[in-house]
Amino acid sequence: MLDYKLLDALAAVVEQGGFERGAQALGLTQSAVSQRVKLLEARLGQPVLVRGNPPAPTAVGRQLLNHVQQVRLLERDLGGQVPALNEAGTHRLRVALNADSLATWWAEAVAAFCDERRVLLELVVEDQDVGLKRMRAGDVAGCVCAESRPVAGAESVALGAMRYLGVASPAFVERHFKGGVSAERLFHAPAVIFGIDDRLQHRFAARLGVADGFVHHIVPSSEGFVRMLESGLGWGLVPALQIRQALERGALVEICPGEGVDVPLYWHSWRQGGKLLRELTARLVREAEQRLV
Repeated sequence: MLDYKLLDALAAVVEQGGFERGAQALGLTQSAVSQRVKLLEARLGQPVLVRGNPPAPTAVGRQLLNHVQQVRLLERDLGGQVPALNEAGTHRLRVALNADSLATWWAEAVAAFCDERRVLLELVVEDQDVGLKRMRAGDVAGCVCAESRPVAGAESVALGAMRYLGVASPAFVERHFKGGVSAERLFHAPAVIFGIDDRLQHRFAARLGVADGFVHHIVPSSEGFVRMLESGLGWGLVPALQIRQALERGALVEICPGEGVDVPLYWHSWRQGGKLLRELTARLVREAEQRLV
C-alpha cells in the first residue's frame, strides 16, 4: 500500500523546487520531509528524486507524481459526493502554460470557472514548445502547449492557434529596413526572443531565407518583450491579441505584412483527472473558440 504522506512529501519537493520550500508548504521541517522521501525510496528500493537544483523526479518518481495529481482530483470529486469528506474552502490546481497565453486570453477564459468551482490556480510558465515536460514530470494537472501528442495517461484537445505578427517600432524599421525587409537586413538587425527555447523568430526568419545566427536580445517576459520592441531595440514576433492597441496607435508596425506565424495550442490533462478537469477542459475549448484563431 502507498503511504500518501510520503507521496505528498515527494510532490511538495518537486512542485516547490526544493526540500526547504517543500517543507514550508507542508508545514514540516526540512529534515522531516527529507526523511519521508528517503523512507519512500527505501520502501520502493530505488530513488524517486535526482538531488539537483532543483530536484528532479526519476522515472518512477514521475509515475508517482502523476498518480498523486490524479488522486487529488478524484478526492475532490468524492468530497462532493460524500459531504462528511468534503473539506471547506478552495482547491488548488497546478497548470503549466506559455507566457503569451497568460498575457492574453487565459485569465478571461478561466475567471468564471475558478469563481464558480472555488479553484485557486498555481501557474507554471513554460515556453509553448516545451511546456509538456511539466506533464511528463508529473508536477502539473494540465498544460497548454504547442505539442498535440499527449504523454501516457493523458489526453489532449485542440484549442485553436495563436497568431503572431513580426513587428518593430517605426524608428527601428526606418533604421534597419528602409526600402523593405531583405534576408541580409533581417540577419543583421537585432531581434528579440523570449528565451533559448523560443524558436518563433527563427521560423519567421527562415521563411525569408535567414539561417540561424542572427543577432538577438533575450527577454523572458511577455510585457518586457513588447516594451523592448516599442523602445526600438529590436524586431520580434508578438501575439496579435497582445499588440492590437500598439498597432492602432502606431507604436509598433508589421515589418512584413501578411507574414505572421500561427502557433497551434493544445490543452493536455489526465484521463483520470475527475470531474474538475473535465469541466475545465470543456470551458477552455468553448472559450478558446472565441479568442484564438
